[in-house]
Amino acid sequence: MDGCLTEIRTFYSLKELRETTEAEITQNKMLLEDYSQWLGSLLRKPESSKDMEWTKKAAELQKLFKTGGKTAKKENKKANTPTEWVQFRDIMLCADNIGEAEILFEAIEELKSKIDKLEKARNSVADLEKHGLGKDLLYIVYMHDGVPERIYLKPKNVDVASKFEFAADFSVLKQAEP
Repeated sequence: MDGCLTEIRTFYSLKELRETTEAEITQNKMLLEDYSQWLGSLLRKPESSKDMEWTKKAAELQKLFKTGGKTAKKENKKANTPTEWVQFRDIMLCADNIGEAEILFEAIEELKSKIDKLEKARNSVADLEKHGLGKDLLYIVYMHDGVPERIYLKPKNVDVASKFEFAADFSVLKQAEP
C-alpha cells in the first residue's frame, strides 16, 4: 500500500484516472484475499482448539465473517467477545490469542468498504468518459486513501511551448594571441 492517505494528483485523461482506480481495486482485492486466507487458516488452527474460550470467540468471529460483518453485528461481536485490549498512549495492545483474528476481521471489513468506494468511483469516471467530458482538460483529483473523491476540471494550456521558452546569452573570452 502507498501509505499516503490524502493526496492531490493530476491526470491528463479520464482513461488514465479510470486505469489508476482499476489498479487500486486490483491491489485491494489481492490484499483482501490474502487477509481472508490468513483469517481462515487462523480460525481452523488445530492447536487453538485446546483453549475453549478461544474456540468460542473464534466461532463467533467466523459467524460474523461469513455473514459479512454488518455494523450492528460488529457491535454485538464486541459485547460477546471480551478481548483484552489495553490502551497505551494512542494505540491499543492485545496479548489475547483472539486479538489477531479481530484485527484481521476489521482489516477485511475496511478493505471491502474501500473496494466498494473504488468501484463506485471507477463507474462514475467511466460514465464521464461515455458522456465525452472534455479532451482538453486536466483532471486535478483529490484522493483520500486511494479513492478519488473530487475532481477539479482545468483547461489545458494549449500554448505551452511559448510559456517555457529558453533564452540565453553567451559570452566567450577571446584569448590573446602571443
